[in-house]
Amino acid sequence: MKSIFYTLLFMLTFTVSAQYRTISIDVQNVKGSLNKTFNECIGAGRANEGLRADWQQQLKMTKEDCGFRYIRMHGLLTDDMGVYKVNREGEPMYNFQYIDVLFDYLLSIDIKPFVELGFMPEGMASGERTIFWWKGNVTPPSDYDRWGELIENLARHFEERYGEEEVKSWYFEVWNEPNLTPWFWDGSMEEYFKLYEYAARAVKRVNSAYKVGGPATAGAAWEPEMIQFCEENDVPLDFISTHSYGVKEGFLDEYGGHGTVLNPEPMAVSSDIIQSRKEISESTKPDLELHITEWSASYTPADPIHDSYHEAAYILQKLKQIGPAAQSMSYWVFTDIFEEPGPRFEAFHGGFGLMNTQGIKKSAYHAYSFLNVLGDTELSNSDSMSWVTKNDRGDFQLLLWDFTYTLPDSTNNQDYYSTDLPAKAKGTVKLEVKGLEKGEYTLSIYQTGYNTNDPYTAYIKMGSPAQLTRQQVEILKRASTGRAIKSEPVKVNKNGKFQREIEMRENDVFLLTLNKKN
Repeated sequence: MKSIFYTLLFMLTFTVSAQYRTISIDVQNVKGSLNKTFNECIGAGRANEGLRADWQQQLKMTKEDCGFRYIRMHGLLTDDMGVYKVNREGEPMYNFQYIDVLFDYLLSIDIKPFVELGFMPEGMASGERTIFWWKGNVTPPSDYDRWGELIENLARHFEERYGEEEVKSWYFEVWNEPNLTPWFWDGSMEEYFKLYEYAARAVKRVNSAYKVGGPATAGAAWEPEMIQFCEENDVPLDFISTHSYGVKEGFLDEYGGHGTVLNPEPMAVSSDIIQSRKEISESTKPDLELHITEWSASYTPADPIHDSYHEAAYILQKLKQIGPAAQSMSYWVFTDIFEEPGPRFEAFHGGFGLMNTQGIKKSAYHAYSFLNVLGDTELSNSDSMSWVTKNDRGDFQLLLWDFTYTLPDSTNNQDYYSTDLPAKAKGTVKLEVKGLEKGEYTLSIYQTGYNTNDPYTAYIKMGSPAQLTRQQVEILKRASTGRAIKSEPVKVNKNGKFQREIEMRENDVFLLTLNKKN
């Protein structure tokens, strides 16, 4: 009897595994233009870090591979950018030379600034409270008129240097997470609205077509209040911005010393964005753009989920769930050259970046580089963990993944994701495509997952050395190039069909491209 039971159990398990997923696609069944919210914007730590050669080199590579069009960062107005001071007579002095170096570089590689206006220059600050190792002053201005004059002079400088048409394409966002008081804003919501009003009117004095918005809050806060304030006081507002992170507790971990737990709710992060869109749609300004100017699995710069292969599938899962609710989803951040808690002493330390300090591409990086390969036309597809596209050349692209929540109960991210975590098999995904043009194609398969384009697992197997030798850096870079793991010729006959089976493990990500030969 036992043998019959175990035989039936095996057969049931095999059947479930074999029928894990089927993705059936008709290439002629078009959904529409692909929504490219995913690479509209990317984050970076602070403006002064953007003057570093290695930061610029990494951003250039990220732009080439992932296609980001805007970049947002803190600290544009802090004293390490040398923007503002008063002379002996107490008159304001402006200096935009450091900003010019940074913005000139961004535009040279075809990335536009998503301009975050903050923090407060010391010569204008009403208090001494600061945040981060680099001491961004978070107090209101001692003189709001001078705050407005600074913003107006900055916007006018941008117009004179880069031209009206260029600056029209930028976004001006006022401050960062003012609802996290006193850490990011040592004032009330009403005082933030005053700060916003002076900045928004200053930008519009230069050019009414320049886009300004906020409140750049943590956790989708203050959105209805922001809209109501601007409506009642006739204050310019072109977009709403907010932030969302995928852990269950808190919004700020300045030095990365707290334990965090990935939220098991299936719609974590996504529900914030969808709710934000709902609040805008039901407001007196229903057509406002929505920009998520920070998001990730975790808000701490010491969370190993950022380094883990799990992050790639997490990114894709959230972007798919959000759909067209937001106009941009700015992942926080592109590089571990990021000094909020000060310079880090470890090669992999759970930093936010898509790349580590040495430019090693994490698994998360490949989620974005794979997205950037997708064609401009999305095809109809009922599978919830994939995108299917085509381009004008007749090429076909499929990006598919498995997202499985594997964090055990009563375990935090720091203890779990810092270990070697072999992925369990999920079963076979069957791909069925019809409607292809007859001809010869090249099939290329790309993957990131456990032990494949997974430098963090390779790093753990090295013994997790705090400092990497040049040879170890090269080994880890070679382990995570993102190049195709397989390429082969495919012939499609007159029936226009193509089939393939893919063995999927937990949190695997695959990109398949079928490129037509000339």
